[in-house]
Amino acid sequence: MVDVTKWPLFSLMAPQELALIRKACVFGMSANEAIYITADDEVFVFGLNCSNCLGTGDSQSTIFPKKLDFLSGRKVVSLSYGSGPHVLLATEDGELFAWGHNGYSQLGNGTTNQGVSPVLVSANLLNKKVTDVACGSHHSMALTDAGEVVSGYAHSLALTDEGLLYAWGSNTYGQLGTGNKSNQLGPVQIMTEKERIVEIAACHSAHTSAAKTQSGQVYMWGQCRGQSVVLPLLTHFTCTDDVFACFATPTVMWRLLSTEHDDFLTVAQSLKKEFDNPETADLKFCVDGKYIYVHKAVLKIRCEHFRSMFQSHWNEDMKEVIEIHQFSYPVYRSFLEFLYTDNVELPPEDAIGLLDLATSYCENRLKRLCQHIIKRGITLENAFSLLAAAVRYDAEDLEEFCFRFCIHHLTEVTQTAAFWQIDGNLLKDFIGRASRCGAFKN
Repeated sequence: MVDVTKWPLFSLMAPQELALIRKACVFGMSANEAIYITADDEVFVFGLNCSNCLGTGDSQSTIFPKKLDFLSGRKVVSLSYGSGPHVLLATEDGELFAWGHNGYSQLGNGTTNQGVSPVLVSANLLNKKVTDVACGSHHSMALTDAGEVVSGYAHSLALTDEGLLYAWGSNTYGQLGTGNKSNQLGPVQIMTEKERIVEIAACHSAHTSAAKTQSGQVYMWGQCRGQSVVLPLLTHFTCTDDVFACFATPTVMWRLLSTEHDDFLTVAQSLKKEFDNPETADLKFCVDGKYIYVHKAVLKIRCEHFRSMFQSHWNEDMKEVIEIHQFSYPVYRSFLEFLYTDNVELPPEDAIGLLDLATSYCENRLKRLCQHIIKRGITLENAFSLLAAAVRYDAEDLEEFCFRFCIHHLTEVTQTAAFWQIDGNLLKDFIGRASRCGAFKN
């Protein structure tokens, strides 16, 4: 499963729209076009529409997704695109559709006229089932049910059934992975010293190549953000798609990606799911008469305070219920939830209490998160209270932020109840600092 938001074009879409996507591809010479398929096999496109590559029947660009009704209900299994760009699409029934740029007859329809909408390609493909497609710069390839086709802008990669990798063609950026920039007229085996290769990737609009080994290692070579990598370089990625998301220029996809959702949960997702779950918890905190269910092991792993608490010489280590009196329920629950999720969701007023807890427990990251929440939630009414809290909890950055806010809105802030209810020493200190900043000049 791949997260399509790694590609900037999909940041235009709302979360509810992204949730419907099951397959997607970003393409075009500037990565300005996209096509995606929903769970009910509807096909949508959006973007710049160079050379009618969106297949909408016109040459209009669109920021908002448009549905290609002609392809509705057809299960898409493969998609590729060229430089014009032109687009090839294969369905589960073996049908091949093409549209977009056609100056070199790459649509296979016997003409050089641009295809403004998807057209079924039938020439020389009667009674044949197309299972995969690939586009070079201005040419097209279709695979019937008998092999694989892996093409770049002006270079090609081939993977044998024995896991051997061959490359040939242009090598201006080292995209062949031979260790130099010499072009190759015929196939040359590369990565001979590596383990078996199970997947290869190339893309016409980026002079970049990638490969994945049997153990899951991902290598990339060629053009890397303007630099030339002439030998396969081991990356930290787990899939070849991320090579193009992070290193290709433009940031395109080399194939139609699947975003199929499954029931698998990551470690982080599993921890989040188990927070405050009485069925699996082995400890509970009682705060303001309410229980919060947790797991000792998680708390010991995530927090030094609890690691020290759950030792044999602490009374708490033998208890099934620990009562908390110095913090409120919302504050303490938010703290425990933070240990499971790394996130905090509290109003600014409660975040002050959590800031106190974070300071007491020496949780510096939580302290920074609280300060961020308070900064976002500062208002004329609570500004002076937040300033007082920042001073009390020795949060210097937050203190400076609140002080500046109060100075910029001095007249309004001094008329709030919080200003007159504050400690006298803090009030004197504030007036002194404000005076030194020139707040009372005529």
